[in-house]
Amino acid sequence: MALTRKRVQSPLLDWMVVLATICVVVLVLDSLRLFGSPLLASLIRLETNYYYALIGLLLPFSFLLYRSNTKFDLLIVDILLACAAAYCCFWFFGRATEIVEEGWEFVAPEEAVRVSIVLWLLVLEAVRRAGGIPLVTLVLLFSLYPLVADKMPEVLSGMASGIAETAIYHTMSIESILGLPFRAFANLVIGFLVFGVALQHTGGGRFFIDFAFALLGRVRGGPAKVAIVASGLMGSMSGSVITNVLTTGQLTIPAMQKNGFNDHTAAGVEACASTGGVLLPPIMGSTAFVMATFLEMPYYQVAIGAAIPALLYFIALFMQLDAYAAREGLEGLPEEEIPSMAATLRDGWYYIAAFILLVVLLLVMQRESLAPWAATLCLLLVNQFSSNHRFDGPKLFGFILAAGSLLIELLVILCGVGLIVGALSVTGLSGTLVNELLYVAGGSVGILLVMGAITSFVLGIGMTVTAAYIFLAIILAPALIEGGLNPLAVHLFILYWGMLSFITPPVALGAFAAASIAGAKPIQTGFTAMKLGVSTYLIPFFFVLEPALILEDSYLMAFVAVCEVLVGMFFIAGSVQNYLPFIGKPNGLRGFFALGGLLIAVPDLAILNVATGNLALDFAGVIVIACASSFALWRFRHDTKTESACL
Repeated sequence: MALTRKRVQSPLLDWMVVLATICVVVLVLDSLRLFGSPLLASLIRLETNYYYALIGLLLPFSFLLYRSNTKFDLLIVDILLACAAAYCCFWFFGRATEIVEEGWEFVAPEEAVRVSIVLWLLVLEAVRRAGGIPLVTLVLLFSLYPLVADKMPEVLSGMASGIAETAIYHTMSIESILGLPFRAFANLVIGFLVFGVALQHTGGGRFFIDFAFALLGRVRGGPAKVAIVASGLMGSMSGSVITNVLTTGQLTIPAMQKNGFNDHTAAGVEACASTGGVLLPPIMGSTAFVMATFLEMPYYQVAIGAAIPALLYFIALFMQLDAYAAREGLEGLPEEEIPSMAATLRDGWYYIAAFILLVVLLLVMQRESLAPWAATLCLLLVNQFSSNHRFDGPKLFGFILAAGSLLIELLVILCGVGLIVGALSVTGLSGTLVNELLYVAGGSVGILLVMGAITSFVLGIGMTVTAAYIFLAIILAPALIEGGLNPLAVHLFILYWGMLSFITPPVALGAFAAASIAGAKPIQTGFTAMKLGVSTYLIPFFFVLEPALILEDSYLMAFVAVCEVLVGMFFIAGSVQNYLPFIGKPNGLRGFFALGGLLIAVPDLAILNVATGNLALDFAGVIVIACASSFALWRFRHDTKTESACL
């Protein structure tokens, strides 16, 4: 993995990253006109000037922060590569006007071709270092695809281009390196990433944990429910599963173990909660902003649509943990171990203030570009009045350095994914592949959904979620939408199934990170996380088949759909954990309760050409559950009578 190749940074390199990050922030704020009239108007005349400047400030550091391999540290080579990357980007920066006015993306001077080829190769090497072998292999194959597009099988054939034409299209068109993924990053994502880092460095993780302990520490299985709330809130802000596990998990996992949860269950709970946090508005990680750009809709619409599925995920996880705690006889924490709610809010009220400001700007005022910067400024200013987390020079330096490192990594990945987008665009394959996929699936939306789920999961194993999402948003999403499914539901479906790789073996990075904290076996933790996160595997199918769950229908329909899913998930969670209220352990009847819950939760299947309505499915589910409950109660009374007779 790329993380094993991170170079031990020197003070000089740290200072260079910090200065570059400050320049990036100034550049972004200036492009948003937050200083009034643009201060850099004489330099940034076109959007492409801005884009090349961003890449030129960040891309070179990918060669300095990441070694070429794990055995050798060839610093001099990396310095030369960094200089070459900076030269190429600022060469394009200085010629942005000619590129647009003279159409260099199609026909370019010889020097532009040479610089384009060099930048193309540099991006591939940067992706290898920051994203790993699986991602760079996919990017390399697709970026070279235009050279052989006319020789591919008919299903994958397209218009071929030569090496020069492909290179200039990759570097100078707004469909490849500068394509939708990068433009979403440049125009929107940077601010939210900076806000997430600010939240971590001002002690937000500790506040959310204390808040959750004060709120839920007393209830049955309290520490696990604390983990859900704390990791959900923190994950929503930070947008990173692994970061979330390694911050909140340091406190929640030991608390769960002390409360009676075994090691792999404690780690599995944290992995599921941290994964769900990235699916929870208002931020949801960088992928959601790319999604808004793909769908050509304001981000707040994506956030509103994603709210109910995310809440259903967390409620289902609550149900599972409550059933587990009841089965194992676990209680809440002792009163002396629970922090005071009043003291917690007094010391950390400004985290809530920043959160409220962010939500108001995002959802009410709909100022997406301004929202994260205003919330970050609010957080940093008020933080200076905190005796515990006030920034001094080293802390401020560390905050900027962490933000810069995150921006560098994500920029490299998005530039690499942009090469895939460009290859599909220049060959015309992105337009024809929809019909080919529909043909392969025989026009069946159900088969396409299963194909999408499996492909999203597999790609999520070897790639970042953002990279896997972008690839499938281009390749698969149009076919699903053409099949009659809601566009937002389709894109959320892909995102959810891409996230599943964090809790599903054989990779399960979120579960493995949590296992390292808990001292548990990684694979066992992964399978436990799968069991706890069973709702994640089902909810995407529910909302893609019932758009009311993403508020694409009336509020009444949404209310009915939510109630059906909650009732269904209650019985599914109880059957998975082998405990249901009033029944106890259903044992051999677990499958019937799970089936009944699934029949109630699943929406109308008309779009899959299955002639069953909601009422019929609900009625069938109720009948199955009623029969199973009756038999379970009869068995309980019979066993009780037998036991009494024996006594």
